[in-house]
Amino acid sequence: MNGNNPFKPDCDFVSDYESMLTISNVTLTFKGVAALSRVSCDVKHGSITSLIGPNGAGKTSMLNCISGRYTPDKGSITLNGMEMLGTRACKRTNFGMARTFQNIALFKGLSVLDNLMVGRHSRIEYGLLASILYFGKARKEESAHRRRVEEIIDFLGLSPYRHQAAGHLPYGIQKKVELGRALAAEPELLLLDEPMAGMNLEETEDMARYILDINEEWDISIFLVEHDMGVVMDLSDHVIVLDFGRVLACGTPEEIQKNDRVISAYLGDEGGLYQGR
Repeated sequence: MNGNNPFKPDCDFVSDYESMLTISNVTLTFKGVAALSRVSCDVKHGSITSLIGPNGAGKTSMLNCISGRYTPDKGSITLNGMEMLGTRACKRTNFGMARTFQNIALFKGLSVLDNLMVGRHSRIEYGLLASILYFGKARKEESAHRRRVEEIIDFLGLSPYRHQAAGHLPYGIQKKVELGRALAAEPELLLLDEPMAGMNLEETEDMARYILDINEEWDISIFLVEHDMGVVMDLSDHVIVLDFGRVLACGTPEEIQKNDRVISAYLGDEGGLYQGR
């Protein structure tokens, strides 16, 4: 614990060579109201790091700052040592970052296959003329992109829906398509904004297994925003807690579950964090 200072987090932020994503003193305000205040944290290479907190704590705002949707007033966000602030959101994929959205953002009239092909846009190297004439390098490169997308479709169990319009699919399947589109960019860091939101228990367990496999088998680091405490505690190597836009605590799932300040802020003084599935 840190004395009587309610804003000093129960963790020490130290950026080091193991950090893939480093967030330093990020502040974000909307019309004078602070959504984030001097937030510092990091994501280690190869880890699953979760960001949790009560509603309105600033979790999605933090994710939007990382992905480039919002521009912080102050601070620094680096990916593999490269400053991301000043880099347009559409270009951050080129540096190894991809994300999903809390509210599904698919092209509903396109097929599952075509939605995932959209995720390959940052990997396209052929020029406009080659794409119009569709010969040589363009034809060969698109075949390679399609093979990669087919691998992702098989991995996520989307084969039966390959040629169906995404907007006609069940909600849980659409969430997997959204995940597949992010994977199609071949990210080093995957930002997941409540990937289990609105799912039933079976769908949640399936998504949790995919996240573990993506991290362990594909060697992709994951920064996860999620309300399901069972999922967070089961999956995470490291947990960061936001409260009113400030870092309240960070540590292992076991440390967070036992942190009195987190229990009080997140569930109330009489609450208790989830103890395991």
